Amino acid sequence: MQFRTEIMPPPAPFRVSRTKSIFTIGSCFAEVMGRRLEQVKANTLVNPFGTVFNPLSLHKLLRATLQQDLLGLEEGLVEKNGRWYHYDFHSSFSHAQPEELLQQLQDQIQKAHSFLAQAQAVLVTWGTAYVYERVDTGALVANCHKVPQRAFNKRLLTLAEMEEDTRQTLQLLQQTFPLIQVILTVSPVRHIKDTLPLNSVSKSLLRVAAHLAQEQHAHVSYFPAYELLLDDLRDYRFYGPDLIHPSEMAETYIWEKFIGAYADQSFLEFIVKWQQIQRDLAHRAFQPESEGHQLFLQQLLDRLQALALETDVQEEIATVQRQLRMP
Repeated sequence: MQFRTEIMPPPAPFRVSRTKSIFTIGSCFAEVMGRRLEQVKANTLVNPFGTVFNPLSLHKLLRATLQQDLLGLEEGLVEKNGRWYHYDFHSSFSHAQPEELLQQLQDQIQKAHSFLAQAQAVLVTWGTAYVYERVDTGALVANCHKVPQRAFNKRLLTLAEMEEDTRQTLQLLQQTFPLIQVILTVSPVRHIKDTLPLNSVSKSLLRVAAHLAQEQHAHVSYFPAYELLLDDLRDYRFYGPDLIHPSEMAETYIWEKFIGAYADQSFLEFIVKWQQIQRDLAHRAFQPESEGHQLFLQQLLDRLQALALETDVQEEIATVQRQLRMP
């Protein structure tokens, strides 16, 4: 008897290599997936501009990165409690001096462009179709930086404007870097401040926009992260204590589905080896000075040194060496 509707994502139209660059951008779920890619030693740049929830703000940053467009950057500056922030960027980017913040943002855009130029894939995660626009200029913002609510108007994006903005961004991406692939996802994180009924409206718009993008662009594929939590796991056991974010177990489940669909064979084989090494690194012996444990450490060190030909494991090697007795 079957008690749940399991989703089996089909094999992706392309496969991701661990050694080639993967660029993630978008909501906090893009951060989660990016960090997991980093943990298995994938060459990843994770959310270089911080979390961005709505598609239009995300696309604006992506276009600025592709074009290395630094003009007009100062228009988004805002001062709050003696520090300067930028409406297009996460609050982790701030400085006491506006000039220094602008330089920091310019450097980050250049860094992102250099990485993107070598990337095999971009993982894009949309979080919400609700946006905030400045009352004074009408400009859309990615982050309100705790500026009073009266400074913004909140509205729901239309499907037409999302579709057009997505089309322009994907075309620019393909023109700039023709070989790059795009993985679109809708974040399974629920935005309950919009209320649950309106969160459903928002997610529905995002999902339709993602479907249209996949249908209209050959280099775009959709990964069903949203459906895996909502329609497959489908239980509050798989949410965190806030009942909004996926639990670690749910993240792992979605991650395994993602890797199964997108990772190439070499990447999959590396993950198996690396997970065993991680378990061994996490092992804590009752008698760390015993001959048996010291032999275990030496064998672990040998495996790490062999793996050093494939990836950077200097930190892990140093950790093991600190535990080994000096001869």
